[in-house]
Amino acid sequence: MKIALIGYGKMGKEIEKIALSRGHQIVSIIDLNNQDDFTSEAFKSADVAIEFTAPTVAYNNYINAFNAGVKVVSGSTGWMDEHGDEIKDLCKNGGKTLFWASNFSLGVAIFSAVNKYLAKIMNQFPTYDVTMSETHHIHKLDAPSGTAITLAEEILENLDRKDSWVKEEAKAASELPIHSIREGEVPGIHTIRYESEADSISITHDAKNRKGFALGAVLAAEFTCGKQGLLGMSDLFKF
Repeated sequence: MKIALIGYGKMGKEIEKIALSRGHQIVSIIDLNNQDDFTSEAFKSADVAIEFTAPTVAYNNYINAFNAGVKVVSGSTGWMDEHGDEIKDLCKNGGKTLFWASNFSLGVAIFSAVNKYLAKIMNQFPTYDVTMSETHHIHKLDAPSGTAITLAEEILENLDRKDSWVKEEAKAASELPIHSIREGEVPGIHTIRYESEADSISITHDAKNRKGFALGAVLAAEFTCGKQGLLGMSDLFKF
């Protein structure tokens, strides 16, 4: 495939390595200093653009890529509250294509499936209260993480006694608290804990590096190449 990269930080460089190792061609790299390249023939020639940037610029990157006729795979978070409905409409009714995930790691996809299944089981045991914690590097701008929010929404869908998630401390029994820690260069740790007077049950995903995220993004690009619409990890991994 011909792949364009939008964002050339640590993730972008890791994605480049994996894409090249899988036989793909990088035809364009767009970062802060060359935004005009969205209109270049090189960018327009891409089958898919892989985008990992900041919440403040992700939306504009999608629009620029769509205007160039390029499909997008993105792991940027923090833009959905303001622009989510518009992007969904463009993909469902406007012929555009976005594969979006808060986390592209295969391990997180498995963890997500376990999370949903565990919540369904714990729905039968109301003596257990549930909390979540997430730890990321100090450069991460959004808190809670997009992955934590996705995991929380999966719990809310399957656990009748919780109806919303909140940052840090819950004020009502129906709230699911998410505690965020920012330290060092941690790629990402997410822990979900069910606790009763008798015992506790915890599940944790601990990313060791960015390779798992980068591989997942390239797999998503390979999947997206022949697809159209709004796509996600549940389309890529059917479990």
